[in-house]
Amino acid sequence: MADGIATYDYAVLRVVPRVERGEFVNGGVILFCRTKRFLAARVELERARLMALAPPDFDIDGAVAALATIPAICAGEGPIGSLPQAERFHWITAPHSTLIQTSPVHCGRCADPNAVLKHLIDVMVRR
Repeated sequence: MADGIATYDYAVLRVVPRVERGEFVNGGVILFCRTKRFLAARVELERARLMALAPPDFDIDGAVAALATIPAICAGEGPIGSLPQAERFHWITAPHSTLIQTSPVHCGRCADPNAVLKHLIDVMVRR
């Protein structure tokens, strides 16, 4: 866009320790801005908050590891990482896991997708 403003899509990454209860803890954000060729995710999982919802035998390290794959995929790592950015974003946000899920995809407009990603982490994940 001429004025440096571009549209973006984002989704909140959620860790769901008990899918049958529908409870989750926000653990990150993924943001895609096609015109700026930007795809990135940031994850921050508050373990104590997650453990308050999780059953005693919940594998928190497994959840952390699963969540950590998302920024790696965004950065182009692994087989999914070799896909074009748009396909990676849509693969990550498609429902395919009970442990790691995403919110519905939302959109916005920005000049700096990195700044928006930081803002979304502050608002949606951090307390």
